[in-house]
Amino acid sequence: MVLVLTEDDVTELLDLEALIPHLADAFVAQHEGRVERPDRPHYPIGTGRDPDSKAASGTGLAMPAYIHGAPYAVTKLATVFEGNEARGLPTVTAQILVHDADDGQPVALLAGTTITSARTGCIGGLAARELAADPVSLAVFGAGTQARWQTRAIAAGTTLESVVIYSPSDSRLTCARELDGELEASVRAVDSPEAALADASVVVTATTSTEPVFDGAALESGALVIAVGAYTDEMRELDDRTIERARWVYADVPEEARETGDLRHHEELEIEPFGGLFAASSAPDADSAGTQSGERPPTNEAGDVTVCASVGTAVLDAATAAFVLEHAPERGVGRRHHL
Repeated sequence: MVLVLTEDDVTELLDLEALIPHLADAFVAQHEGRVERPDRPHYPIGTGRDPDSKAASGTGLAMPAYIHGAPYAVTKLATVFEGNEARGLPTVTAQILVHDADDGQPVALLAGTTITSARTGCIGGLAARELAADPVSLAVFGAGTQARWQTRAIAAGTTLESVVIYSPSDSRLTCARELDGELEASVRAVDSPEAALADASVVVTATTSTEPVFDGAALESGALVIAVGAYTDEMRELDDRTIERARWVYADVPEEARETGDLRHHEELEIEPFGGLFAASSAPDADSAGTQSGERPPTNEAGDVTVCASVGTAVLDAATAAFVLEHAPERGVGRRHHL
């Protein structure tokens, strides 16, 4: 019998504040090499469907991972269709297949779209918790699903004081209105990148842009920039000035982040693994995490901002799926089916 969890089931079981520490542990495991994370193959989907175009309509990905000692091995199957927003559909759609780590038998099939959104959001929540001082004044570039989850997770991991949303379309108004109804912090939409950056201590970019979305010269000194949108060499959210101003650059998967449009033009850039922050903060002689635990290792020439880049890692999918499955029986959520 396989446990099947729908998107509604997953949403009922997710608790961002409780999930964030689990993902910090997963980052430590990845940093210390206690995971299996094969390369994720990706391939074009839809080529030939339009007789007038040779372009693909989307991308398919397979993302397997196993955290040593965990009861489950996890494989996520995902699609990315950038045209879906116009169809009223999610850009990223995913399913997660879970196998027993002792006998290889299927344990669960989970709707994976919300899990993907939540675990990516928690990267921003963890980055802000570790690298920004409370209270946080947040600027979000983008007004889609991930803009919402980044904001929710940062609210769960920090003292969030205010949020501004910028997108060139009117979607910023809807996003701001929805988040304002969810959060204790004030949320408003603004009509320019410059207005978004004014007084922002944390800046999130959650777009599918191929061009920089703001002028790095306008960042406040000391700002933390969390870039989660660019995951290919064609995609780019950050300009050269932002990278030049970065004293520290962190990434969830440094070798993959280096190949994105944000960072690939900076060959000499030193990129620290994000998981190293949590490994250091959990050491016996550490005081506490992030900005309270002392000077971070200087990786680049002295600058006045910090950048945290994310391309996504299946290790976080595995950790989030395990979190959801741990709580499903006690909550009586999900249905069991024969395959």
